[in-house]
Amino acid sequence: MAALPDHEAWRPEAIGGRLVVLRRHRAENLRAFVRWYSDPEVAHLTRYHQAPLSNDEVQRFFYSRIMGADFLAMAIHLRDTDRLVGTCAFSQLDGDNGSTLYHITIGEPDAWGRGYGTEATDLMLAHAFKKLALHRVGLTVFEFNARAIRAYEKSGFVVEGRAREAVFRNGRFWDEIHMSILLDEWEERQKS
Repeated sequence: MAALPDHEAWRPEAIGGRLVVLRRHRAENLRAFVRWYSDPEVAHLTRYHQAPLSNDEVQRFFYSRIMGADFLAMAIHLRDTDRLVGTCAFSQLDGDNGSTLYHITIGEPDAWGRGYGTEATDLMLAHAFKKLALHRVGLTVFEFNARAIRAYEKSGFVVEGRAREAVFRNGRFWDEIHMSILLDEWEERQKS
């Protein structure tokens, strides 16, 4: 595998789809992050700790990761209205082994279940495999997040393992599920 992709390929200005447009984050998106990550339901689905992030924690996360050089973080905007509804990102890019980890949060509850996350994921996978020439995209998801698991499966991710009883929610322990999609699997899906 080659070294890391060039800066231009790694950080495109925008990636367009039918329902959503992915754009590089801007500083003003911090307001939405504060709202999303202080929401107990978003914390429940995305964090190991049950408590929402404090404003200071959200700011540190936003500026170090979302706006930082080590993440490819894209804002998810609705194509028709330009409304910001979520964020998606690649982290831990490993150019030697052609892999990365994928993350997505649809922060606006009224945007859940409308296909925006699935299309954003599909756009990011196309970017990973066509533009960045990666071999594997992986992710983790909590077992109780059935909606996210279905969406990932719809995009072609398969379960490859689990960390048993890794998170405590709703009075019990749940597994953290590890999923991935490989280049040849993604290419096969593009033919159909």
